[in-house]
Amino acid sequence: MKTALAFVLLASAAQAQDNIAVQGPLSDADFYRLVACAAPPDQPCQKPHVRWQVERPFRLWVAPLPQAYLGGKAKRAEAAITLAIKELNDSGAAISLARTDLKTVADYSSFSSIKRAASRSKARVSHGSTARALAEQQPACRRTSPKAKILAAAIVVSTTLGIASYEGVILEELTQALGLMTDIKSSAYVGVSVLSQDGNRVTRLGAQDKTALKQHYPPK
Repeated sequence: MKTALAFVLLASAAQAQDNIAVQGPLSDADFYRLVACAAPPDQPCQKPHVRWQVERPFRLWVAPLPQAYLGGKAKRAEAAITLAIKELNDSGAAISLARTDLKTVADYSSFSSIKRAASRSKARVSHGSTARALAEQQPACRRTSPKAKILAAAIVVSTTLGIASYEGVILEELTQALGLMTDIKSSAYVGVSVLSQDGNRVTRLGAQDKTALKQHYPPK
């Protein structure tokens, strides 16, 4: 019987279960399994694989920006969203993101804002916040994980986020909302991968980020 599951990603250093520490750079295969199903090298998956299963572009609705983003911050935030969408669309993976003005038809929403505070799971919000995926669990596979279909996702960004971090945080959160929901904690990936647990200034997908996206959404 299928079971409805809710996966909550919290971009907070306090959420150790959402990042895995490793030594040195990983192979493409180990990197993918870590970010896609929280599998440490040579160990089983700790989370299901979650994917969108739609043939059309993913529709992203951006909530009206609050007063904290007035002026130059709003322009920078809008530019960060545009750049992140382009970067993901140019990744080579079989994904396509597009903005929509209609919240009711969106697959996921972005930049709904809250002040530095507790999230639904009472974890401290530091930069990005929640990317939530509702999924239906499928039977488990040996050495992999249960597979699940993402039904909806949302991203919330703190109003205390520094303007210099907009591009990196938005790209990271949109990438993780596609199903690569575990950060990698390793000095080898700082400044290299958008999925690095440490730092949020990476504004372009790294080579292994793109490879992981293409494995998650194989080019047709």
